[in-house]
Amino acid sequence: MVKKGSKTRVLFFVLVFIFVFFSSWTSINGYEFDLLLSVKASINDPLKSLSNWNSSLPFCQWNGIVCDNSSQVAKINLSGKNISGKISASIFQFPYIENIDLSSNQLAGEIPRNISSCLFLKYLNLSNNNLTGPVPIGSIPRLERLDLSNNMLYGKIPENIGHFSGLKFLDFGGNVLGGRIPNSITNMTSLQFLTLDSNQLVGEIPRELGLMKSLKWIYLGYNNFSGEIPAEIGDLASLNHVDLVCNNLTGKIPSSLGNRTNLQYLFLYLNKLSGSIPHSIFGLKSLISLDLSDNFLSGEIPELVIQLQNLEIFHLFSNNFFGKIPNALASLPRLQVLQLWSNKFSGEIPKDLGKLNNLTVLDLSTNKLTGKIPENLCESRSLFKLILFSNSLQGEIPKSLSHCKSLKRVRLQNNQLSGELSSEFTKLPLVYFLDISDNNLSGRISGWKWDMPELQMLKLARNKFSGELPESFGSSKLENMDLSENKFSGGIPVTFGSFTELMMLNLSTNKLLGTIPDELCSCKKLVSLDLSHNQLSGDIPRSLSEMPVLGQLDLSVNRLSGEIPEALGTVESLVQVNISHNHFHGSLPSTGAFLAINSSAVAGNKLCGGDSTSGLPSCKGVKNPVWWLIITCFLIVLVVLALAAFFIVLIRRRSDLELKRVESEDGTLELQFFDSKVSKSITIDDVLSLSREENRVSLGGQSSTNNMQFIAEKMDETNIIPMGFWTEVAELGKLQHPNIARLIAICKSDKGGILVYEYIEGKSLSEALCGLSWERRQRIAVGVGKALRYLHCHCSPSITVGDLSPEKIVVDRKDEPRLRLSVPWLVCTDTKNFISPVYVAPEARETNQITEKSDIYGFGLLLIELLTGRSPSDREFGLHESIVEWARYCYSDCHLEMWVDPNIKGSAMKFQNDIVKTMNLALQCTAGDPAARPSARDVAKTLESVVSSSSCVLGLMFSSCT
Repeated sequence: MVKKGSKTRVLFFVLVFIFVFFSSWTSINGYEFDLLLSVKASINDPLKSLSNWNSSLPFCQWNGIVCDNSSQVAKINLSGKNISGKISASIFQFPYIENIDLSSNQLAGEIPRNISSCLFLKYLNLSNNNLTGPVPIGSIPRLERLDLSNNMLYGKIPENIGHFSGLKFLDFGGNVLGGRIPNSITNMTSLQFLTLDSNQLVGEIPRELGLMKSLKWIYLGYNNFSGEIPAEIGDLASLNHVDLVCNNLTGKIPSSLGNRTNLQYLFLYLNKLSGSIPHSIFGLKSLISLDLSDNFLSGEIPELVIQLQNLEIFHLFSNNFFGKIPNALASLPRLQVLQLWSNKFSGEIPKDLGKLNNLTVLDLSTNKLTGKIPENLCESRSLFKLILFSNSLQGEIPKSLSHCKSLKRVRLQNNQLSGELSSEFTKLPLVYFLDISDNNLSGRISGWKWDMPELQMLKLARNKFSGELPESFGSSKLENMDLSENKFSGGIPVTFGSFTELMMLNLSTNKLLGTIPDELCSCKKLVSLDLSHNQLSGDIPRSLSEMPVLGQLDLSVNRLSGEIPEALGTVESLVQVNISHNHFHGSLPSTGAFLAINSSAVAGNKLCGGDSTSGLPSCKGVKNPVWWLIITCFLIVLVVLALAAFFIVLIRRRSDLELKRVESEDGTLELQFFDSKVSKSITIDDVLSLSREENRVSLGGQSSTNNMQFIAEKMDETNIIPMGFWTEVAELGKLQHPNIARLIAICKSDKGGILVYEYIEGKSLSEALCGLSWERRQRIAVGVGKALRYLHCHCSPSITVGDLSPEKIVVDRKDEPRLRLSVPWLVCTDTKNFISPVYVAPEARETNQITEKSDIYGFGLLLIELLTGRSPSDREFGLHESIVEWARYCYSDCHLEMWVDPNIKGSAMKFQNDIVKTMNLALQCTAGDPAARPSARDVAKTLESVVSSSSCVLGLMFSSCT
């Protein structure tokens, strides 16, 4: 009986346990089901990735859900599903979840603050979204991997980050985090990967990082760190990767870094490091990539470099290294990329370089190298980029390069190379950029067939080539061809008209004969045509007027004759023409580029007409007196009608304008409105109150005070107001353009006045620039360009801006730029206060006169700032005196990634053509000669075409992908 009772009790307890377990399991199961539906409710799912998240299936079978053996949610993976919306707090309430991956989506909003509720969470990846707000504060005891990179998180790194003591991987890169690295980070003794790149962190790099003995990877690049590189980093025995690029680090490279035998990647470029490279660095036998470029390093490179037998990439460019390039580099078997440009290296290039290496990129440009180009550079048959320009190299171009079929980009210009081109050198199948200009090369280039199907850029200028021009270069992709300053003879081949992609053709300063071929009109993309200083004869072909984007035309110093085709004056894109020193006669066209042509551009002909700037005599008048009478009567009637229309409009405008007057200590104050809608909501007291507030006497500021949607700009009462001043101001009140801030009223008295502008919700461009993508910057450039075109071309008389500094441009919430104009009289008489002097053209600073061309110069500076992130007010531009000189140097001699704004570098390669074309336009706008600058119409047209072509390319790419 006892045994039977004992068995009964056991059975009873087992049944109770099973009942409680399944009740608990069912309860938890339902709880997690509800949590998942809550997560789904906060998400937009255009690809229907969560379509099976419903009661028809157990949630363990739902897309992206993985359960453990107890059928509880252990993993949620929705990476790359193109979902948007917000992250629900419910996702951090699963009791046993270990892995959450929502990366590479379009999620926005803040990260829920209950993140620390996941006690078992080991992996959290929210990278590559649009998340904002601060990094959530909390502690997840088992978390091993935390990735919040490439979002828009701001604020400081939380002080309690050290509570994540078990963390092995931490990535906060690509956000907007500021402040210093908290010292508590050193409590994460298990951390192996630390990535804080591309933020706004400041201060010194903590020396305590040397205590984090597990660290293998340190990436702190693209911040604002200062001070020296801590020597303690060299104490990290497991260190494999160090990246501190693009900061403000100073001092010497710590020799202790050479103690880390496991170090494979060392990136310190774009800092302000000085001194020589410690010899210990050359003992890092595991090193694969070493980049110390763009610093102030100096000294010689020792033969010890031979110890780096695993080195594949070696970058020392843009420093002050000198001496010979060590022969030991030729003995590094895995070396692929060697870039030592822009230093002071001298002597010869190691003769065996390339023989034992696997070279793909060699750039030794802008040094003091002498001797010959080595024969073995392409021994690997992998070399695709050979850049040796701006040295003193001599001898012939090696025949071995003629057989280097891998070459794509060859730049040997500005040396002392001689000899003739071999026929094989003109049959390289992959070369798209060939520049051998500024040498002593000679001989004919038309004795054989050119076959370079990828060729886009061909520069043979300033050599001693002779003979006739080749009829073809074997490429339908040619965009830029410069054969100037040689000894070419014969005619211009009619086959040049088949270069349909050609944008620049320069055949100047040769001995070319014959006529200008009509077939050139087929080059519909041609922007610049220079045929000057030849012996061309005949008429200017009327067909040249059929080139839709032709901007510069130089036919000077030839033997051309006949009359100038009237149609040439109708080419809207044409801004610069030089037809001087020919045998032209007749009347100069009075339209387009000929309207205000400079006298030097038409001298040496028998032309007449033009305005006073042309310096030409007037053409003989109409002899028939009847015609004179008809014309005179017509003009009188026209003037009368125009005056009548003017007075009617003036009377209507005056009747529309509302005036408010009040007596004060300063006399009679008069508030005149240009917008009747706001006249009922703004009083004189409102305006005076706003202008008296502290820091509200604005020279460019804006605010919305007391819910009044306007801003006030108070004039300096010490200025003497000239006659007609308020009439000029009233002209600004008439402007209506989506990219110009409206002047809605003026409050004036005998002593001065206040200008009342519409309030625009947004930030000034100077404040917003850092966070703008390239697409948004391009939109701003187009908008400001349209505003300039409106002011210069559609206002009569035209209106100058004077100040195109980023402080005068407000970027609204739709990324549309709104330009706030300065007052014309203030522009001319008080440039010190109302114009940012660094944004003023040189001739305007000298004469104190603002013109349309000086506006274009200011717009060019604005484009450079949008492209590079550098301001004209920056103190240092290296060896260059101004940002314009620096930009010209960068554009012509530097790689794009070296001058483009680091904030848009990630997308720079995707939009490389757009960025290069925009920089080209910026340099045209900032030309030293005002006459050489494009008009506002051409500027806007060019920018719109760049955007249009970019859209087409993206459309084609999308079509091909789908």
